Amino acid sequence: MKKIQVSEMNDFKIGHYTDLENGTGCSVILCEQGAIAGVDVRGGWPATRETDLLDPKNMVQQIHAVTLSGGSAYGLEASCGVMEYLGEHKIGFDMKGIYIPIVCQASLFDCGLGTVSAYPHKEHGYYACQHIQETDLQGCIGAGTGASVGKFLGFDKAMKTGLGQAAFEINGLQVGAIVALNACGDLFFPNSNKPIATCYDAKEKKRIISEEALLSLMEGQASCGMNTTIGCILTNAKLNKAEMNKLASMSHNAYAHCIRPVHTPNDGDTIFTMSTGKVEANLDIVSILANKAMEQALVNAGIYAQSLYGLPSYKEIEQD
Repeated sequence: MKKIQVSEMNDFKIGHYTDLENGTGCSVILCEQGAIAGVDVRGGWPATRETDLLDPKNMVQQIHAVTLSGGSAYGLEASCGVMEYLGEHKIGFDMKGIYIPIVCQASLFDCGLGTVSAYPHKEHGYYACQHIQETDLQGCIGAGTGASVGKFLGFDKAMKTGLGQAAFEINGLQVGAIVALNACGDLFFPNSNKPIATCYDAKEKKRIISEEALLSLMEGQASCGMNTTIGCILTNAKLNKAEMNKLASMSHNAYAHCIRPVHTPNDGDTIFTMSTGKVEANLDIVSILANKAMEQALVNAGIYAQSLYGLPSYKEIEQD
């Protein structure tokens, strides 16, 4: 098994729109040839698009893009620009000369971090399609521009996170992950008590572990509504639609390995899966690689983020 960049997975193209001034953005994953896909929504407050199509009982067998964005439900507009771009390039289902691409999406809540009313618009989704990245960009970019974690004790004690990517390859099988980390809870290195981004008391320069604080208080404090971790698993494994949905479900283990607490009523945690179906592979093996990739992507979303909008980052507090 070797580490690769997600950008080395030739069947997928990833582009970003980043609005640092207003604290929002979007990321687009294109698969122009079409991808078998699945999804699993675990959080209690999702903002999503075209997830019903991915149910194995429904007829559509391939999608052409996944959009991850900020802006909460308003940010779902970004996929309209993705559709326009794909349609112009004759990508999608040909219906008597009209090309209809299938674009799925999940949005996180970053409203209020920069400019309250800012969200990715149609033209921003189009822009992301035009600006495909040749290397893996990570940190405060795209859908992770306005992301943060550790908000159970109020937004003034949150820490900055962002977008992370990671991928692995073994005997021609490639599995990658991209994630925008915007959880209610805290981020830890996988399966450990070693924190990356948590609640943080800037005056005392002290970390506060959310679960410990909640248990001692016996109640949540302030607002925990600015949340949701959204991601996508990419692979070339030959899996059917039902297996891709199962892969999405199994990949949530990575969230649980790194985020505590996770899948709360105030999160809309969602994972999409996309596959080009070119390499014979066992679902269990694909799942192992998917979880390793998603765990590393979550870690990267924390360690590559920079301090912005008054929120400290892992880089900053580790240097203090």
